[in-house]
Amino acid sequence: MRSSIRLLSAHIKAAPKPQVPRSRLQKNTPPPLSLDHFLQRQRVIALYRSIIRSLYRIPKDRRAEPVAHARAEFERNKNVQDIGQIRYLVSTGKTEFEAMERYVDELAARR
Repeated sequence: MRSSIRLLSAHIKAAPKPQVPRSRLQKNTPPPLSLDHFLQRQRVIALYRSIIRSLYRIPKDRRAEPVAHARAEFERNKNVQDIGQIRYLVSTGKTEFEAMERYVDELAARR
Protein backbone atom coordinates (compact mmCIF):
# COMPACT_ATOMS: atom_id res chain seq x y z
CA MET A 1 0.00 0.00 0.00
CA ARG A 2 2.78 2.39 0.87
CA SER A 3 4.49 1.89 -2.44
CA SER A 4 1.31 2.84 -4.29
CA ILE A 5 1.01 6.04 -2.22
CA ARG A 6 4.63 6.89 -2.99
CA LEU A 7 4.06 6.21 -6.65
CA LEU A 8 0.96 8.37 -6.64
CA SER A 9 2.69 11.21 -4.77
CA ALA A 10 5.67 11.05 -7.14
CA HIS A 11 3.29 11.27 -10.09
CA ILE A 12 1.47 14.25 -8.60
CA LYS A 13 4.73 16.10 -7.88
CA ALA A 14 6.09 15.42 -11.35
CA ALA A 15 2.94 16.57 -13.14
CA PRO A 16 3.44 20.04 -14.63
CA LYS A 17 1.24 22.78 -13.33
CA PRO A 18 -1.25 24.02 -15.90
CA GLN A 19 -0.33 27.39 -17.35
CA VAL A 20 -3.14 29.89 -17.04
CA PRO A 21 -3.06 32.16 -20.08
CA ARG A 22 -3.12 35.84 -19.19
CA SER A 23 -5.16 38.08 -21.38
CA ARG A 24 -3.71 41.22 -22.93
CA LEU A 25 -5.54 43.33 -20.39
CA GLN A 26 -3.95 41.57 -17.44
CA LYS A 27 -0.44 41.92 -18.86
CA ASN A 28 -0.65 45.69 -19.22
CA THR A 29 -2.51 46.60 -16.06
CA PRO A 30 -0.55 48.53 -13.45
CA PRO A 31 -0.43 47.24 -9.90
CA PRO A 32 -3.38 48.28 -7.73
CA LEU A 33 -3.14 51.66 -6.00
CA SER A 34 -2.91 52.02 -2.25
CA LEU A 35 -5.77 53.82 -0.55
CA ASP A 36 -3.65 56.96 -0.09
CA HIS A 37 -2.63 56.99 -3.75
CA PHE A 38 -6.25 56.43 -4.80
CA LEU A 39 -7.51 59.33 -2.69
CA GLN A 40 -4.78 61.68 -3.90
CA ARG A 41 -5.47 60.66 -7.50
CA GLN A 42 -9.14 61.60 -7.03
CA ARG A 43 -8.11 64.98 -5.60
CA VAL A 44 -5.79 65.64 -8.53
CA ILE A 45 -8.50 64.73 -11.04
CA ALA A 46 -11.02 66.96 -9.24
CA LEU A 47 -8.57 69.88 -9.25
CA TYR A 48 -7.82 69.41 -12.95
CA ARG A 49 -11.51 69.30 -13.84
CA SER A 50 -12.33 72.41 -11.85
CA ILE A 51 -9.43 74.30 -13.47
CA ILE A 52 -10.42 73.27 -16.99
CA ARG A 53 -14.11 74.07 -16.37
CA SER A 54 -13.15 77.48 -15.06
CA LEU A 55 -10.85 78.17 -18.02
CA TYR A 56 -13.60 77.36 -20.49
CA ARG A 57 -15.45 80.46 -19.27
CA ILE A 58 -12.70 82.57 -20.90
CA PRO A 59 -13.48 83.73 -24.46
CA LYS A 60 -12.25 81.29 -27.07
CA ASP A 61 -9.64 83.62 -28.57
CA ARG A 62 -7.83 83.95 -25.19
CA ARG A 63 -8.36 80.44 -23.84
CA ALA A 64 -5.64 78.39 -25.58
CA GLU A 65 -2.64 79.55 -23.57
CA PRO A 66 -4.08 79.07 -20.06
CA VAL A 67 -5.47 75.63 -20.97
CA ALA A 68 -2.12 74.60 -22.45
CA HIS A 69 -0.31 75.85 -19.34
CA ALA A 70 -2.61 73.95 -16.97
CA ARG A 71 -2.30 70.77 -19.00
CA ALA A 72 1.49 71.09 -19.18
CA GLU A 73 1.75 71.46 -15.40
CA PHE A 74 -0.29 68.32 -14.80
CA GLU A 75 1.61 66.40 -17.49
CA ARG A 76 4.95 67.47 -16.01
CA ASN A 77 4.06 65.98 -12.63
CA LYS A 78 2.09 62.92 -13.71
CA ASN A 79 4.80 60.43 -12.67
CA VAL A 80 5.19 61.66 -9.09
CA GLN A 81 4.71 58.71 -6.71
CA ASP A 82 5.57 60.21 -3.30
CA ILE A 83 2.38 60.89 -1.33
CA GLY A 84 3.86 63.93 0.43
CA GLN A 85 4.94 65.46 -2.87
CA ILE A 86 1.50 64.81 -4.40
CA ARG A 87 -0.20 66.50 -1.44
CA TYR A 88 2.16 69.47 -1.77
CA LEU A 89 1.49 69.78 -5.50
CA VAL A 90 -2.28 69.62 -5.00
CA SER A 91 -2.24 72.28 -2.27
CA THR A 92 0.00 74.64 -4.28
CA GLY A 93 -2.13 73.99 -7.35
CA LYS A 94 -5.27 74.96 -5.44
CA THR A 95 -3.57 78.12 -4.18
CA GLU A 96 -2.41 79.10 -7.67
CA PHE A 97 -5.85 78.34 -9.06
CA GLU A 98 -7.57 80.54 -6.48
CA ALA A 99 -5.24 83.42 -7.38
CA MET A 100 -5.79 82.81 -11.08
CA GLU A 101 -9.56 82.51 -10.68
CA ARG A 102 -9.92 86.27 -10.18
CA TYR A 103 -8.18 86.83 -13.50
CA VAL A 104 -10.41 84.24 -15.17
CA ASP A 105 -13.52 85.93 -13.75
CA GLU A 106 -12.39 89.26 -15.23
CA LEU A 107 -11.82 87.71 -18.64
CA ALA A 108 -15.15 85.88 -18.53
CA ALA A 109 -16.95 89.13 -17.66
CA ARG A 110 -15.57 90.82 -20.79
CA ARG A 111 -17.44 88.49 -23.13
